[in-house]
Amino acid sequence: MPPRVWLALVLSVLALVFILQNRQDTAIRLFTMVITAPLWITLVACTAIGLLIGVLIGRGGRKSR
Repeated sequence: MPPRVWLALVLSVLALVFILQNRQDTAIRLFTMVITAPLWITLVACTAIGLLIGVLIGRGGRKSR
């Protein structure tokens, strides 16, 4: 396996451990809205958004070549 695959696996495991260790409720503020949710759900959502951004940016780079 290439080194970047190993790096991706290690970072994924670290993210999973971090998410599982942060399970308390937290207040999330976005502009004027305040939502109380478990922190792990927020972390999973932010991770998914980051992955989506990475995929979209990666695809944009491939099309222009």
